[in-house]
Amino acid sequence: MIVITLTKVPNSLRGDLTKWYQEIQTGVYVGNVTAKIRDELWNRIMRDIGNGQATMVYNINNELGYTFKTTRPDREVVDYDGIPLMMHLVSADKPIKHGFSNAAKFHKAKVMSKRVESKSGEGQEISIQSKPFVSIDIETTGLDVATDNIIAIGAVKSSGIAVEKFYQLININQKIPAAITKLTTLTSEQLISEGIPLEDALSGLQKFIGDSPLIGYNVHFDESFLTASFRKTRLSILANHFYDLMPVVKKNNQFLDNYRLKTVLETYKIKNEHPHNALADAQATYELAEQLIKKRVLRF
Repeated sequence: MIVITLTKVPNSLRGDLTKWYQEIQTGVYVGNVTAKIRDELWNRIMRDIGNGQATMVYNINNELGYTFKTTRPDREVVDYDGIPLMMHLVSADKPIKHGFSNAAKFHKAKVMSKRVESKSGEGQEISIQSKPFVSIDIETTGLDVATDNIIAIGAVKSSGIAVEKFYQLININQKIPAAITKLTTLTSEQLISEGIPLEDALSGLQKFIGDSPLIGYNVHFDESFLTASFRKTRLSILANHFYDLMPVVKKNNQFLDNYRLKTVLETYKIKNEHPHNALADAQATYELAEQLIKKRVLRF
């Protein structure tokens, strides 16, 4: 038996899950599928969750007979002598944000942009002021934040004068799966010779990003791995706000065949000659964010 709870997720994700599970109550899904399908569906949840939250409980061969996963920032799954426990953190890593919802902000921005256009004249380009941001991307040994590790971090930011870049390989002291090497071209030998300890890489990233907002594509994946890694190394958790470009693209491009980064970049005519390279993906995502800002659909 598998139980999944979802809150504040896109309706498209809810509909997708009903193909495999029964929704017995709003946001509560139960079903019984193979471990492979279960893991694939969880990966799909991680990909499409947007700013929502998800928790999954499923059968496993341990003393309790079950274990769980969660994306909630105020909870952490810990292993205590083989028994999974849900740790209730004293406070969420991020402060509660007060104010209008994203939908209300988009509506207000759309109304205001139309007012500006009517005053400025049709076809006139309006300059958009946006605070500096950092585009971020990571490569990992897999998709499970509890068992897999970050192997590369890429980030791009603009200082107003020039674009600055951050790229670091991480020595994880373990063999990289062949599938990951094929996808990213990174090898275990390369990480040993060029990589640095995770703690040093995260410290360097913190200095690079400062207090700038962080943007990414399906950024919840990056955020969950980074948060887990900062906890693992006992460094201060990032207080920066994360902005996910995927929901913005879905809202403004509703008829794409799919919303993989490759497809979206082709739609916006952005070249990425080295996909699945953390720095190249961060650079492409940065260019995507710039286009969305110019189209007045993304603001910080």
